[in-house]
Amino acid sequence: MKPRTLTTHDIIIVGAGVIGLATALKLLESGAKVRILERGKTGMESSWAGGGILSPICPWNYTDAVTQLVHYSTTLFPDWSATLHNATGIDPEYHQCGMIVLPPVDIQNATAWCATHGINMQRKILPIPLPVEVNQHTANDGSDSIEAVVLPDIAQIRNPRLLQALRQRVIQLGGHLVENCCVQNWKVQQNKILSIQSSCGIFEADNYIIAAGAWSQRVLGEHALGLNIQPVKGQMLLFKFDAQPLSTIVVQESLYLIPRQDGHLLLGSTVENTGFDKRITTSVRRKLLKQAQSILPQLHDRAVIGHWSGLRPCSPLNIPTIGRHPELTNLYLNSGHFRYGVTMAPASAEILTNTITGSTQQIDVSPYQSGWSQCHSSPFPHTTHLK
Repeated sequence: MKPRTLTTHDIIIVGAGVIGLATALKLLESGAKVRILERGKTGMESSWAGGGILSPICPWNYTDAVTQLVHYSTTLFPDWSATLHNATGIDPEYHQCGMIVLPPVDIQNATAWCATHGINMQRKILPIPLPVEVNQHTANDGSDSIEAVVLPDIAQIRNPRLLQALRQRVIQLGGHLVENCCVQNWKVQQNKILSIQSSCGIFEADNYIIAAGAWSQRVLGEHALGLNIQPVKGQMLLFKFDAQPLSTIVVQESLYLIPRQDGHLLLGSTVENTGFDKRITTSVRRKLLKQAQSILPQLHDRAVIGHWSGLRPCSPLNIPTIGRHPELTNLYLNSGHFRYGVTMAPASAEILTNTITGSTQQIDVSPYQSGWSQCHSSPFPHTTHLK
């Protein structure tokens, strides 16, 4: 049977993760008709799997292109999340809880970077292992002491609830979601996309956006040009406490502990170059637990209630590609955000919407077009392959 052609929309977005949903929301608010095609279930890949820290782990270790986008995006988050909560009744749980970065950390570099960028930073002496309510302890109680960097203004969001709110709001505004729909081929004529052939039929639109995360390069196929977005697996563990042992995010190198307000504690994360293999491993579980227990002894006798993984869309220097395809005039990309898709979502959606509508940009967006020419760059900066 010949696949049926569905009603033409102004814009079709491929991918219903946080970037695809945020982009759809911004476009719907601008008056566009939007359809989203999702290969699985809405928001159930890396957007759901992440921890929701609204900051790079150590921002002073990233390029200006990354920190500029993060900074602008985090200024949008309080109103963005509050508006979603008011409109849908779903609370994304935006919470300014602060973040402590434990050694090893270059404190002089961190201090200079924060001063230059106007970031509130403190230096604090803490005992290790950490006591309960770490923010209230500065004296040595018999344990070894370390000097840590404290970023009190860092916030977090609860990824699954943010995704639920975004999905609901997109539907409220008339967006159409098509799940379990795999893109198979593109019909192209004279440097323009005419239609998408998918497992659910043929879809037509005036403009097309790829926001398929780690799968973006696959979806583009021959049209990927020099784009270099590769999957990088991250594994996470989940605990539940009656009384939360931490009141702030704690980071040590690539490890982080994220306390939720209802007593859940997230522990992550690995950075694994294993292709599209999402299997979780006992060796990683042991490694994460060993490192975390040295920081927070309460984890020694605490059961792990969840263990999962996600595939992040890794790009060179962690810089996403946001903008028009160099050759296909009605094709756009919003992908390659690596570990910070949730953090960068509202700003990335605004940038792409402004690009499509011709509106004024609030920041310099030129760094986010460089991804099309990164064919010889490694997409795996500072990663560790753990099995």
